[in-house]
Amino acid sequence: MLANYGYKDGSGEFFIVVDTDKCDGCGACVPACPAGVFELVENQYDIDAENPIAAVTKEHSKKLKYSCGPCKPASGYDKAGMACVKSCETRAIEHSW
Repeated sequence: MLANYGYKDGSGEFFIVVDTDKCDGCGACVPACPAGVFELVENQYDIDAENPIAAVTKEHSKKLKYSCGPCKPASGYDKAGMACVKSCETRAIEHSW
């Protein structure tokens, strides 16, 4: 399942998507993010899952445009270079912008 964290406003859509089927709860994204956007939470999408999953903190969910801005590549197309995406070995994290 794809868990979308973020918002849409007049300037665009700003979402981080965590694929809960791919996320293994390793937590590598938590220290990799310089803004502290991620936390590990109980997997509410799979009742049989034993591992937690990555999620965007409530504090950052409504300001991702600003929290993630410093990591966003200048071209806007090299999202794979963002710290959280690079740290995720299972490729469970994506950005919408």
